[in-house]
Amino acid sequence: MGSDISRNSKRVGPAPQRRHSLGFLSNRVVSITHRLGHSAVLSQPALGPDGRPAASKVQLPSEENSETSATMTNPSAQVSDFLPEFPQRRLPGPDHFQVLGFIAKGSYGPILKVKDSLKEKIYAVKVLPKSEIRKQGVLEQTKEEVIIQRQLKHPFILTLQDCWQTKHHLFIMCDFCDSGDLYTYWLLKGKFGEEEVCLFAAELGSALGFLHDLGIIHRDVKMENILLSDQGHLRLSDFGLSRRLKRGGRTFTICGTIQYMAPEVLSGGPYNHAADWWSLGVLLFSLMTGEFPVPAEPDHSRMLNKVKDYPYLIPETLSSALILLLTELLCKNPANRLRNLESFEMQAFFRGTSFDPLILQKTPVESILKLRTHPDWAAKAMRGLSLDYLDHFDCDKILHSPTASTEQSPSLANMDLSPGSEQTCEA
Repeated sequence: MGSDISRNSKRVGPAPQRRHSLGFLSNRVVSITHRLGHSAVLSQPALGPDGRPAASKVQLPSEENSETSATMTNPSAQVSDFLPEFPQRRLPGPDHFQVLGFIAKGSYGPILKVKDSLKEKIYAVKVLPKSEIRKQGVLEQTKEEVIIQRQLKHPFILTLQDCWQTKHHLFIMCDFCDSGDLYTYWLLKGKFGEEEVCLFAAELGSALGFLHDLGIIHRDVKMENILLSDQGHLRLSDFGLSRRLKRGGRTFTICGTIQYMAPEVLSGGPYNHAADWWSLGVLLFSLMTGEFPVPAEPDHSRMLNKVKDYPYLIPETLSSALILLLTELLCKNPANRLRNLESFEMQAFFRGTSFDPLILQKTPVESILKLRTHPDWAAKAMRGLSLDYLDHFDCDKILHSPTASTEQSPSLANMDLSPGSEQTCEA
């Protein structure tokens, strides 16, 4: 099983990533402290460490006075189109929600850091203009995202807290992770040790097994979509490309992030849940070696040709147990690939490792906590982000003023958010 990989110490350096989808919401900017956006439209490149998108003041969109009233008894078509997944609600006032900062840019709107003053909790809220959802033809996919996330209650999966609509916008609110994403720590550390990778693999494998048992395929497993708790444990996020797929079912959409896409996805299918396990193999390979197994190509056809011919050389410096695990995950034939949690747990690499979430989370991940205090953490987390892109977001005035900078995201605290300002950090 998984005989497509040769054992060799040769490695290939990382290349800029490309994010592709025939669907919803682009995370073209990696989050500063949390990510909720989604993968880009096919052939639209994602922002890598040197990317620099533009923006302005952080604010929630203003709505007509009618939008601050209670739910209408006879909603108009522009409201009913989004029901029942997005119940109509009034826009929370500044005494309820305070916008603390800008987190990331999705395809159709910003992701904001928001404080719920009533609960004294902080959340990430994705704001989506309905006009863009209709224009891009992704209404059903948008609704599918929240249908899926409502089912997901798992220690290693980010939790959906609420979603609602006003006349012109959709709002999706999730837990906020202020420790950032795994990609940031990979940029800082370069390589992780096998003990750390074993923990990450067990946590992420548990999350995938849970999803697949529910008949859900994620389709965009990657470091940027893995957030970290304050103790350094994983939270899989970003379900904008996910879909429900029964066991034995197949799908054909070419979507995901090109360096993580399985060969059967790159070829246009058919494919199934086994594609997520390939993506996990790419992720674990990169965490261990500091490099992606295959450099990215600008389009899926060229990437497919490279993946089909590439021998997937694994450094012989890795343990034999880890080499075997990677070999079975990065098997080009999905029928022979390691593709379920039961087989995953039985790997020699996990000998002595419990997959019980309580035990896995019992001990803080010291390497992550140490990196969190690294002087370059904020710059690596931002990766060239600026805020001018919000200039084109439908906000005529600031609805809620951000609170003191000490409550803002660490990466935002030192940024000038005045109109026309721009500040970037080298990755």
